[in-house]
Amino acid sequence: MKNYFLIHGSFGNPFVNWIPYLRKEIESRNLEVYTPDFPTGVGYQNFDNWNRILKAYLIAGLLDENTTIYAHSIAPSFVCKFLIENKVKVKRLIFVCGFNNYFGIDKEYDTVNKTMYLDNLGNVKNYCNDIICYYSKNDPYVKYEVEKEFADTITNTQIVIDNGGHLNSESGYENFEELLKYL
Repeated sequence: MKNYFLIHGSFGNPFVNWIPYLRKEIESRNLEVYTPDFPTGVGYQNFDNWNRILKAYLIAGLLDENTTIYAHSIAPSFVCKFLIENKVKVKRLIFVCGFNNYFGIDKEYDTVNKTMYLDNLGNVKNYCNDIICYYSKNDPYVKYEVEKEFADTITNTQIVIDNGGHLNSESGYENFEELLKYL
């Protein structure tokens, strides 16, 4: 059965940015959607804790080759690492402002993000054939070149938004209608 996961980023939750909008749109089409609330903050956010939560969905049979995952900010790296380490194939990945192995945002973000990074990012292509990356030319948190390098490593399907910021509510993206075309 076709379903969707919406994964928030560092210091986020499923009730911010475009996630509530997208969840409402998916539910209005009578489709299955999950928005896990991962622990955030120094001492709580790390790959092992996030992996444990998403793995529960996998064990329950809710994450499989019919699943589309939308992920924001650090979540694309987490999702790639999760799929590779757990050898899980999914239907589609839509990544928004994804990055990997990037330090320099600030000490707290660097601390919580570092466990999400992986050296074999390109291997995610073994677990998904349809990967779309959105990113911006003026992201205030992650350099354009870093987001582009992330996208170049995993896909040719890239949508660059000139003045999108971090493509979050702070940048005016509480509604992100373009994401609907992947439902």
